Amino acid sequence: MSESTQVRRVAAVQMHAVLGDVDANLDLAERAVDQAARDGARVVALPEFFTSGVAFLPEVAAAAQPVDGPAVQALCGWARTHDVLLSGSLLVRDPDGEVRNAVLAVDRTGVRGRHDKDLPTMWENALYVGGTDDGIVDVDGTKVGLAVCWELTRERTVRRLAGGVDLLLAGSGWWTVPRWRPYRLFDAWERANAARALQTPGRFARHVGAPIVHGSHSGALACPMPGLPPLRYRGAYEPMAGIWAADGTAIALATGPEAQVVIADLPLRRATPVPPPDTYWLTPPGPLPLFAWYQQRWHGRRWYARHRRGAPESAVGPGRSPSAPSSTMS
Repeated sequence: MSESTQVRRVAAVQMHAVLGDVDANLDLAERAVDQAARDGARVVALPEFFTSGVAFLPEVAAAAQPVDGPAVQALCGWARTHDVLLSGSLLVRDPDGEVRNAVLAVDRTGVRGRHDKDLPTMWENALYVGGTDDGIVDVDGTKVGLAVCWELTRERTVRRLAGGVDLLLAGSGWWTVPRWRPYRLFDAWERANAARALQTPGRFARHVGAPIVHGSHSGALACPMPGLPPLRYRGAYEPMAGIWAADGTAIALATGPEAQVVIADLPLRRATPVPPPDTYWLTPPGPLPLFAWYQQRWHGRRWYARHRRGAPESAVGPGRSPSAPSSTMS
């Protein structure tokens, strides 16, 4: 990495996504990128699933696009217009018929690299399958590491990136714990979940030894609970957009749950990685998220195999959003 790249102005985007509405979300993302560029940002991290949000809903499942589709063309256009490096993930339908959660790094020259999230989280198993790449992209001599959401909570992600990157670009769509009875118990679980969400990017940066720019969703969402028909999820995304140094120090954080762009001047300086704990999770998820990790994975994989594997997406017409499938998610 050259001396001129030691400090960059970067931006982390916090979005209120419209679930499954690719057109609306591209408009929101474009406005955020425009604002970041006006404020001088040279690197912009959009959230995970920035084109669709994430929920167990048919319109979200139907938001998958080919990697050369309108959403990626829009990313390339924004990067070219503003001469910025962009990252963000979206559901991509690949030529082999599988859908993947693809994190793209895009600059003025086009797509510079891609990382497919290794393991779907909870109900995400109904939407896509995992990948196996290392997530490291060389952008003109800067080694960029790509990761999203619960990848940042697992030791295996640290192993693939630690000591090997100058900058981490990441994003999340991290759900709150629903407020079910008994309220005191679920409220306590949510306080722990919110604290874990906000601490995760900085902790991950410290274990990898590189600064991180992390976009996120925020705002309310509701959807069915996979495999649990009597229950309906009503909650929100944890607001956790921000920028952290390589030692885990927070440089700039979202000021609340509203949609916003977080800007900071970030030294692209590596640090000696702090060895992670010798455990699967960097921090324990808590009882309810851990139950959902297994139960929704089992149900989601079965739903994906029946409804999404190899299913052609609806043709994209004058707008940019494919039509939702007729099957309900149950």
